[in-house]
Amino acid sequence: MPEFDSRTSLETADRLFRAVEAGDVEALRSIYASDAVIWHNTDDKTESREQNLETLLAFVALSHNRTYAEIRREPTPRGFVQQHALRAQLKNGRELMLPACIICEVRNERITRLDEYFDTAPLAALRNDPLSER
Repeated sequence: MPEFDSRTSLETADRLFRAVEAGDVEALRSIYASDAVIWHNTDDKTESREQNLETLLAFVALSHNRTYAEIRREPTPRGFVQQHALRAQLKNGRELMLPACIICEVRNERITRLDEYFDTAPLAALRNDPLSER
């Protein structure tokens, strides 16, 4: 099996986003390579797979009905790029809509690097909302 082909890269993308929607952190663990690097534009820092899974686990605990909408996905020479809007119903009753772009490198059907770009304004608005404590 080759290290990369666009078909398996896009299948890996499908698995990744389905796992987030389902809140299946163990499936996510199997999608990331053990030495995966995850970077976010919001703090310009990288996370390990395990650190990122902790973040996702916290998000899953705070939300339900997670869906990706307005998806635009294309293969790249080393993986895929996806632009989308993540929508989630938060357990406090509020709705989150987070536009984002993710660039992933894929090798052997595992994500080795994920760079995520998103606007922090929707998250800041939730933090400043008096209902966010409920």
